[in-house]
Amino acid sequence: MAVKDRDRFSTATRIRLLGEQTAARVYRSQTKRQARRSRLTGRAALLVLVLCSLVVALAYPIRQYVSQRADIADLQRQKEQARQRVEQLRDLKARWQDDSYAEQQIRLRLHYVMPGETGYVVIDPDAARKARLDHTAADRPWYANVWDGVDKSDASDQ
Repeated sequence: MAVKDRDRFSTATRIRLLGEQTAARVYRSQTKRQARRSRLTGRAALLVLVLCSLVVALAYPIRQYVSQRADIADLQRQKEQARQRVEQLRDLKARWQDDSYAEQQIRLRLHYVMPGETGYVVIDPDAARKARLDHTAADRPWYANVWDGVDKSDASDQ
């Protein structure tokens, strides 16, 4: 009987029926998707609107928070550096309280000698030769530079 039913319909009829069935399935799936889409569209739009509002409302405070955390970290670093510097200065102050350290530094920095001692300054011959060739203002005493300036200004007036 199945053979008779199949023969009863021509190929064109069968193709047309298949097309109609397929079109009906596609139409049903589209309407379901549209129904689902229309249901979610309003909710999704509201959700997106709420999320955007939250992002806009929280953007500035979060930026301020991050900026302040960076400032706090910078201030803590400066505080630690200042603490270390204070510690160094306290050590230096304690050393200067010692008379032998002060005397040593005075002799070293100012070239002072004790009464009865003879002070000598040893000059490296290579450095002296180089100084004679270079004659830079930084290598000479300050008063020599002042007198050179006076001599130059006096010579330019004549």
